[in-house]
Amino acid sequence: MELNATYVFDASLAESWDLLMDTKAIAHCLPGCRELRPAGDDRYEVDLAVALAAIAGDFKGTVALKDKVPPDSYTLVVEGSGRQGFVKGHATVTLEAEGGRTLIHVAARADVGGKIARIGQRMLDGVTRATMKRFYRCLAKQISQPGSTYDPQEDIEEA
Repeated sequence: MELNATYVFDASLAESWDLLMDTKAIAHCLPGCRELRPAGDDRYEVDLAVALAAIAGDFKGTVALKDKVPPDSYTLVVEGSGRQGFVKGHATVTLEAEGGRTLIHVAARADVGGKIARIGQRMLDGVTRATMKRFYRCLAKQISQPGSTYDPQEDIEEA
């Protein structure tokens, strides 16, 4: 599965980079994240509760930041598994200043297996896009309204 998307943060390049490196903000905004804990230099372990159509389950995995070029780009490498299947993927995240805001370009590729993969590529693609949109919308709200809390119900109401 491949995904390319661009998101906008109403903040400077440096502020946007700092937010993308803030593990507390990431954990807060990552749908289903129960815990995100350090496991070495730029490496983290994650526990997630995932619900995808009729398939739900707990997943454990690792997230690593590689090829960091602050404040311009980095590569995100993800591996995770649970009873319902597995995911292995990577994403190149590039930040681009545009006036007083920052464009976040994401080019991702993932391999998915198990029950998750059997639900159908079209559904998986749509759910993945919606999850990424929710994640980056939450981060954008964090940066535009510091101290605000994010209510995932907002996305459901807008959908």
